[in-house]
Amino acid sequence: MINWKMKTRGQRPIGLDIGHNSIKMIQLAINGGHISVLAADKARIDPRINGDAEERRSFVVSKIKQMLAEGNFRGKKVISALPSDGLKITSLRLAEAESEKIGQTLRKEVAERFGLDPDEDAINYVLVGDVHQGDEIKSELILFAADNESIKSHIELLEEAGLRPVGIDMVPCALFRSFERSLQRQEDKERTAVFVDVGSRFTTVVFGRGREISFVKQISIGGDKFNQEIAAKLGVSINEAEMLRGKLRMERTANAEKGLWASSQSSVGQDSLADPKYHKAALGTLDASTRQVMVDAISAVAEQLAREISLCFRYYTVAFRGKRVERAVFSGGEAYEKILLNVLKRQLAVEIEVAQPLKGFDMMNLNFDSDKRGLLCEWAVAVGLSLKGWNGHPEPERGKEHLATPAAESQVDSYERN
Repeated sequence: MINWKMKTRGQRPIGLDIGHNSIKMIQLAINGGHISVLAADKARIDPRINGDAEERRSFVVSKIKQMLAEGNFRGKKVISALPSDGLKITSLRLAEAESEKIGQTLRKEVAERFGLDPDEDAINYVLVGDVHQGDEIKSELILFAADNESIKSHIELLEEAGLRPVGIDMVPCALFRSFERSLQRQEDKERTAVFVDVGSRFTTVVFGRGREISFVKQISIGGDKFNQEIAAKLGVSINEAEMLRGKLRMERTANAEKGLWASSQSSVGQDSLADPKYHKAALGTLDASTRQVMVDAISAVAEQLAREISLCFRYYTVAFRGKRVERAVFSGGEAYEKILLNVLKRQLAVEIEVAQPLKGFDMMNLNFDSDKRGLLCEWAVAVGLSLKGWNGHPEPERGKEHLATPAAESQVDSYERN
């Protein structure tokens, strides 16, 4: 949304992803086509402080300062994304006559639809291209808007944490950029890929072809909804529901590993229960009735989310006739939820895969994910932020016009002078 001048070789700015329940910081270095991770760290935000804006802000600032002091981050330049709940997104279709006055049309739209002041608040857009509406062909664009106070508050938080912002981005753009590197082959340019980031409060859906974003949808369903449903069904607190979900995941992982161990041992005639670690895991941590209630609760929310994503698919295939979706890549902390993935595989008639945003990166001597799940799919947005301004070529023209707030423009000028 806001871009400042930055060097595009070697050391990259820190990519900072401040989510609802976690903070992720990553810094990359690029030499030729070789990308290495200089530093990375993450911290959990206790859900109990999310109800108090001041306490949450104080915690985030303190934790960022701690990660800067204890990590191997170099410099203070940072690119961060505006919080999803402060970002307004919608798709618009314009007739040819309206397309000639896009700026005027967008100003009217943000005022009427979002109640924002086009003279004070920020507006940006992506010009997608021609779409079919009945027998007509119209120009479609994706409108992004945010109020000036949210941008100002976010920048002040970064500065308070000792960072120097060189860019403010949006989650959908950072998400797409994270995977754009893998869409450089000629055949990829002709295919539509969908990238879905399932966070704690929001799910972000981005459709893209080649290096172009085609459609964006932000769905207000995420991991917190799973916890809320479990809490309601079991009559427990949200924190207890979150702990129970953790136990369910651990139990499933342990049982899966037990099955693999047993299979490997059967070929040599060993008894799988001889290993005490797997014998303990086999006992489980949840009683059968609790486990079933949890599975049913998670499945119900997963079905709801899958329906919303399916509607995005339907909209895209109708609007962009002849452009089929062939695969969907899932990232975010909730992409590890097996029940959700199983539901998605049933409802979406495309190939489903879990993202590996750091695949191919040099991470020698770097251990920033102690759970060793390997895919590191929750780092997609942070990686995309650190890559802003670089993808082996200049940033693509995804919009022909950028309307920034007067306040934002003055802040841009001050950072460029510095």
